[in-house]
Amino acid sequence: MPKIDSSVPHSARIFTYWLGGKDHFPVDEEAGERVREIFPAIVDLARVGRYFLGRVVRYLVQDAGVTQFLDVGTGLPTVDNTHEVAQRLDPRCRVVYVDNDPLVLAHAEALLTSTPEGRTHYLEADVRDPERILSEARGILDFDQPVAVFLMGILAHVDDLTEAQSIVRRLMDGLPAGSYLSVRDGADTDPAYLAAIEGYNASGAVPYRLRSPEEIARFFEGLELVEPGVVPCPQWRPEAEDPFASPDDVALYGGLARKR
Repeated sequence: MPKIDSSVPHSARIFTYWLGGKDHFPVDEEAGERVREIFPAIVDLARVGRYFLGRVVRYLVQDAGVTQFLDVGTGLPTVDNTHEVAQRLDPRCRVVYVDNDPLVLAHAEALLTSTPEGRTHYLEADVRDPERILSEARGILDFDQPVAVFLMGILAHVDDLTEAQSIVRRLMDGLPAGSYLSVRDGADTDPAYLAAIEGYNASGAVPYRLRSPEEIARFFEGLELVEPGVVPCPQWRPEAEDPFASPDDVALYGGLARKR
């Protein structure tokens, strides 16, 4: 297993810090606090992203009948991970997680358990290598049946928009009709968030590139968007029990689309 580098902040560990988790190092806490000083709403933004993930999973299992998930750039296990939400609704669900951080791998092997009827698996791979991801996931998932691909907060680490779009296209091209894509990323709609991310990118962590809502929507080109489309995450099919289910605009956009 690759060595865990505790001298450089890592997005997965910083995200866990914002969510109140313990799996991070002082360098991650320092980077996370610098962002929070400039943009205090970052903690709520991180939670908004988790609630969005849960709503997408529930829609896919309950309304679309999807039982297979490919979660790329999953980050560290927290509360209500993809497989936990999915398998509560249908124990047969299969989930393949993909990340390239050795700390994520260590925790995934210990914590990402499965129901007896389903399957939970972890792949160590980079989002920039979609062909390898698909090749290895094929051993766990049935590519004759629809698969839901999650790219939650990961495409912003790919600086070039054209390259990021290519990654999405190559992943979806390898999956059957009826598969789904869900993307969630930070948007450039809040000046304070822009300033905070500028400081984050100077910390030594892998840069995170905020994009316009229109650029985020381009990841879904050629796919059939599920209503309400690409919107601020709290506006995507809010649920009554969701503490962040408000119409307020936040600098975090997401959507879900189906491959025809």
